Amino acid sequence: MPHLTIEYSENLAENIEISELVKVMHDSAASIEALPLGGLRTRASCREFYLIADGDSSNTFVNVVLRIAPGRSDEIKKQAGEKLFSSLKGFFDLFFQSSPIALSLEIQELDANLRWKDSNIREHMKKRSP
Repeated sequence: MPHLTIEYSENLAENIEISELVKVMHDSAASIEALPLGGLRTRASCREFYLIADGDSSNTFVNVVLRIAPGRSDEIKKQAGEKLFSSLKGFFDLFFQSSPIALSLEIQELDANLRWKDSNIREHMKKRSP
């Protein structure tokens, strides 16, 4: 059930290909053994209205949230967070050197008693596998 949500300031899309960011982050999450591929969802959400720091219009932000089911150790969660944040920072390396940006990532562990889900994606993945 790992879900990655990428929230970003609208002005970032002027300089960054958001679909590439989604792919980089999805691929990074998919490479983490503790995050099952069949449940992985990655999406980006543009924030049209925002203020960052002093309100300068050149300021940008990206906030990534990984929501996961309970049961992983703190060590595994920390390793996953470090890998994802490293991928995020790597994607923005050149941009970071020349433009004001705030990058953040957090992991939220969901309460298993307060979530509902249904999916047939794993069955379809098995059908597509050679």
